[in-house]
Amino acid sequence: METVDILIKNSNELITLKGPNKPRKNKNMSNIGIIRNGDLAINDGLIVDIGKKLNYKASKTIDAKGKTVMPGFVDPHTHLVFAGSREFELDMKLKGATYMEILKKGGGIKYTVNQTRKASNNLLLEESKKRLDSMLSYGTTTCEAKSGYGLDTKNELKILKINKKLNENHSVDIISTFLGAHAIPDNYSNHEYTKLIIEEMIPRVKDYAKFCDVFCERGVFTINQSKKILKAGKKNGLTPKIHADEIVNTGGASLAAEINAISADHLLRSSNSGLNKMAEKEVIGVLLPGTPFSLMMKEYVNARNMIDLGVPVALATDLNPNCWVESMQLMIQLACFNMNMTSAEAICAATFNASCAIGLNNYIGSLEKSKVADVIVLNCPNHKFIPYHFGINLVETIIKKGNLIKLKELTET
Repeated sequence: METVDILIKNSNELITLKGPNKPRKNKNMSNIGIIRNGDLAINDGLIVDIGKKLNYKASKTIDAKGKTVMPGFVDPHTHLVFAGSREFELDMKLKGATYMEILKKGGGIKYTVNQTRKASNNLLLEESKKRLDSMLSYGTTTCEAKSGYGLDTKNELKILKINKKLNENHSVDIISTFLGAHAIPDNYSNHEYTKLIIEEMIPRVKDYAKFCDVFCERGVFTINQSKKILKAGKKNGLTPKIHADEIVNTGGASLAAEINAISADHLLRSSNSGLNKMAEKEVIGVLLPGTPFSLMMKEYVNARNMIDLGVPVALATDLNPNCWVESMQLMIQLACFNMNMTSAEAICAATFNASCAIGLNNYIGSLEKSKVADVIVLNCPNHKFIPYHFGINLVETIIKKGNLIKLKELTET
């Protein structure tokens, strides 16, 4: 009898997400590949077998009777590295201040930029590690992390180098995105800063990031400026992403399709015309339900409409000091309650489609033979309990690259 490192047995639902190795859309988002009473065998960090009543000896056997086993969550949109906090903005929000009004009063991105620039590398490492520990405890095994709180070459590089160090030393895999185009520094015009990003920043950061992102929004970067920045990123080997149509419809969704971006994120104000273009090009729509929740907005993206239009949808936390949340479970819950997604669709969006949004679907996001063994065991009987039983952490066991993570150590640090 063959011996494996880990054998998970008797799961009430084994959610495999097995299917086409491309972004899932329409009804395919609901086909999450459930095996009832399923087993999973892991060896040398990879999944070696999956099915029912597997016959292996194992160094470690996990009895998942009555529980749900699924891929680790993938968070494809975070602003992981920052210093300081902005809890003082909460009262401003409660009194009706908008995001842009808070920005004008000294809050928002520029406040965080000042704090991050002042912070030492050690402080940023320590604070970001705490956030990663929390993310991992809630089942996130891979995340994307943006720069964007430096807004000059030196500090954007500082953030990306910290991402690199965290990726080397933490269990969570981190994929870096350059977001120098996050806001306009006070001492620059839009034109001057766009030129700086293209001519100085991108050539310097290209070896520390996989993606290039831009905050395409009224009062920040125009469509033309965004296109120039993203095209410059592509010339330097950086795949384009875009913060699109969050506050007003600038045409960001259409631009994402035009430049073949891997994803367009936010999309609250996108037109059906722009979304149809995204669907044609299979640009992934990364939705961030924590953002309207933290901004106390009554309106959320209508994910049902996007899915019906054929846009492949992913979910992410948008972890940042204005939306300080590390739980992808909560994102699934908000997506179901406020964005008209089904449980199955939200799970697909938080795992496989999320892996597509950062270009890792060949390795993670589903439980299939030869894929990396990023697996979580949830203390719930089926996938519908994930949005149904909210306000707690359902994750009981985490396996990252075939290694068991000790949850107790995460929650005690």
